[in-house]
Amino acid sequence: MTTATRTAAPAGPAAPRARRRSEPRPRSRWRRRAVPYLLLAPALITFAVFKAYPIVSSLLLSLTTGAGAATRNAGTANYRRLLHDPLFWTALRNTAQILVVQVPLMLVLALGLAVGMNSAFVRWRTAWRLGVFMPAVTGLVATGVVFAFLLNTRQGAVNHLLEQIGLPGVDWLGSPFWSRMAVVLVLTWHYTGYNAVIYLAGLQGIPRELYEAAMVDGAGPLRRFASVTLPALRPVLLFTVVLSTIGTLQLFDEPYVLTRGGPDNATLTVSMYLYDNGFRYFDFGYASAIAYALTLLVSVLGAAQMRLMGERP
Repeated sequence: MTTATRTAAPAGPAAPRARRRSEPRPRSRWRRRAVPYLLLAPALITFAVFKAYPIVSSLLLSLTTGAGAATRNAGTANYRRLLHDPLFWTALRNTAQILVVQVPLMLVLALGLAVGMNSAFVRWRTAWRLGVFMPAVTGLVATGVVFAFLLNTRQGAVNHLLEQIGLPGVDWLGSPFWSRMAVVLVLTWHYTGYNAVIYLAGLQGIPRELYEAAMVDGAGPLRRFASVTLPALRPVLLFTVVLSTIGTLQLFDEPYVLTRGGPDNATLTVSMYLYDNGFRYFDFGYASAIAYALTLLVSVLGAAQMRLMGERP
């Protein structure tokens, strides 16, 4: 009895020592905490070098004037110049006109295509989806070059087709009004399928029970679309509206390739005006001010759209 007691007695103090040995050392604890930051470091460094630094540098550049060794501090002079620049307001008006026509037209067509492709009565739906989405993967410059040939006033296929059915040809790229419509046409062709696929994904996520319940209540196709489909697609609609608005406000490739901003600045957009000041006239301070004005406009419109459609920015 005594021997057993003496043998078991050292077990008491040994237990805390074992627990102390199992606790992580300060160095190993520091290493474990550092691992997530080491994994994030490449992304953070890339963001800092290629995103954060250019953003801050552009802001500082917008407060200067001149180029190279002649650069000097100008304060808010570029922003005051922006407010009184008629060409900037022309570019902004052109961009707004294209936006007001093109975005609603494109999204309505995309929603109609998505509803059609989601129908159980449509055969070869995979082929239809592929065909609808194909324009979205076409290069913007290539699209502009192709449409420049198609819309050529004298030799274009579009005017040739109009003449074949007895309609007069249209000066697509030489008339201020029709040149803007040509840009709208190219944008609608290029991006409608992209938005249709997004809407199709949203439609496929709506539970069938909601439509069955509406049919039991006597709702017809239009009523089911208005009472079930549209409310269920509200987040998707918000996403496409905001994304399309931002994209159109930054419009550059299509009008640059089609018309170079003409005729008579009828298709000059804010992004094209920014490009001209920065890379044709080398007025980088003023171009940076235009960029920040465009950023502010995009932010305000995006926040307003999210608030109007029931989402908080």
